[in-house]
Amino acid sequence: MTEKYASVHWEGQGKKGQGQISTETAALKAYPYGFGSRFEDDRQGTNPEELLGAAHAACFTMAFSFACDKAGFATDEVDTQAAVRLMPQGEGFLIDRIVLTLKARVPGIDEAKFQQIAKAAKRDCPLSKALASVPEIELMATLMK
Repeated sequence: MTEKYASVHWEGQGKKGQGQISTETAALKAYPYGFGSRFEDDRQGTNPEELLGAAHAACFTMAFSFACDKAGFATDEVDTQAAVRLMPQGEGFLIDRIVLTLKARVPGIDEAKFQQIAKAAKRDCPLSKALASVPEIELMATLMK
């Protein structure tokens, strides 16, 4: 078993407030976020959806590489992008869609096996399981030659 830690410190009220996100590994250390970086075009900070997308892409990518290895295929190169959509819902918001876009170079694999492994990795990665309440999680997988 493993547990990983992150923390947030927030100061101020609502839209005017500012937060700082820190992770156990210091990959993020007092990294800023707030209303502007979440709902507007402020590129000076991060936001929960961006971090969720990074975590999901990282988890899925590892699950895909491990699944390829288990099936006897070595991954040369794997790139995944995650797009997380936050939509208004009533008085609040909902993450209603995540699109994972995979591009991978896997020598010796055919398209059908590649797609099969990619779909299974999406289904089986711990972050996909944790995000099961998201109405739509799509996968677009491209095998690079």
